[in-house]
Amino acid sequence: MPQSTFELIYDVVKQIPKGKVATYGQVASLAGNRRWARVVGYALHANPDPEHIPCHRVVNRLGEVSKAFAFGGENRQIALLEGEGVRLEDGRVDLEKYQWNRVMLEMLE
Repeated sequence: MPQSTFELIYDVVKQIPKGKVATYGQVASLAGNRRWARVVGYALHANPDPEHIPCHRVVNRLGEVSKAFAFGGENRQIALLEGEGVRLEDGRVDLEKYQWNRVMLEMLE
C-alpha cells in the first residue's frame, strides 16, 4: 500500500539526528515534493507520535522555530533543541552549523 503524504514526511523527520535541524522545504523535498513545505507544517502539527517523530527539529528557511509549535509553544521547541546541543542566537538556529545534510552523509557511507 502506498504511503500517505504525512507518512512520507514523518519518515524523513524521524531521520533528522539529534543536534541537527532541517527546514520545512528540505523535509518536503526529501519526502518527494519540494512544494510540500506548508504540508510539512500541517503534518507536524498533527504529529501522532512526538516521542518518535522529532518535529522540534524542523525550522523555517531562516532557522526560526515555529511560533505555533504544537507541543508547548516556541519556548518548548527552543528548550528541546537546546537540550540536544543546538544553540539559537536572536531566536534563530545557525543553519550553516546545525542544518542536517543527508546528501553529504550518504556520500560518506
